[in-house]
Amino acid sequence: MIVQNMEKAEIEIVRQIGKLLCRQNACIAIAESCTGGLISHMITNMPGSSDYFLLSGVTYSNEAKINLLGVSPETIKRYGAVHEETAKEMAQGVRRIAGATYGLSTSGIAGPGGATDDKPVGTVCVGLATPKHVKGYCFNFAGNDRLTNKKMFAMKALDLLKTELLEKN
Repeated sequence: MIVQNMEKAEIEIVRQIGKLLCRQNACIAIAESCTGGLISHMITNMPGSSDYFLLSGVTYSNEAKINLLGVSPETIKRYGAVHEETAKEMAQGVRRIAGATYGLSTSGIAGPGGATDDKPVGTVCVGLATPKHVKGYCFNFAGNDRLTNKKMFAMKALDLLKTELLEKN
């Protein structure tokens, strides 16, 4: 039952985002690390997504973040891959590359390994680049299950995007 409700919630948020993007004549590009393409999968499962979805990249390694998205090596060195500054640069980079209205990114630790004392399993950083600003967010979810974390990370990123789009509406 929880999975069915989660799927309904996923469908509804993606539907709302699609309507808002179309209403604003806007488009989205996504750079994913810890979510591994899940956000892009969710969006492209919606009929009509080609009207507003331009590009996605799973930039899992630091080299991909640097070489493809233009994340500064200094940002990675100073903050690490899982940080709101890195997520902001990822979002800016994918927005620039695609020529999109919005850029969305995720970087985090889905688990069960990869954690540090200051970045436990369940940590996700989300970047959101718009025509006017770039925002970075960091959250921690208590789960240790990799797939559950990825779904929570994806839903949180989509929720942040939806909130931004509603503010522009």
